[in-house]
Amino acid sequence: MSEQGTRLGLTPSQTVGPFLKIGLDWGEEGRFAVPNGTPQAFWIVGQVLDGDGEPMPDALVEIWQADPDGRFDHPDDPRGAVPSSLPGFTGFARSTTWNETTTYAVHTVRPGPLPAGDLDDPDSPVEAPHIDVTVLARGMLNRVVTRIYFPDEPLNATDPVLASVPAERRETLLARPDGDGYRFDIKLQGAGETVFFEV
Repeated sequence: MSEQGTRLGLTPSQTVGPFLKIGLDWGEEGRFAVPNGTPQAFWIVGQVLDGDGEPMPDALVEIWQADPDGRFDHPDDPRGAVPSSLPGFTGFARSTTWNETTTYAVHTVRPGPLPAGDLDDPDSPVEAPHIDVTVLARGMLNRVVTRIYFPDEPLNATDPVLASVPAERRETLLARPDGDGYRFDIKLQGAGETVFFEV
């Protein structure tokens, strides 16, 4: 109600941001899921692209993943929480795109495969090594969630989540080798849109 007692219209919904930089940027140290110098560690870099294929300079990319043994030190792991055997492994990192190259970068290691079904059934399927990804950006009402898979992984052929994605769209979930690491661009909409999952 206004001071004059008249009913005012609804306030528009607030999009995610533009305050990501103020509250969610963890700086350089937030980009490391494993310490610098960890054996077999690599960088995953990429851009968040809008529907026109233009880089978004105000996005935040967050990853979380299993360790190289395919375990989580978390009570929701159905096998039980197990501290990682990899020193300094957090399995979590975030990076922004508000830099001169509008590129995010996270430093991590390749995760192990995960059980996808009955833990007591030795023939139960497994999920191929993958990294879960959340994207937040100005103009979005909700986060979007996707996965990064590795292109040289034999288990991709039997991964039940990849199998649920139309064959012609699976490539949007595959990282590309890039120097000593990988590149994974995320397209939010339009032709070549990255596959996103409901969680």
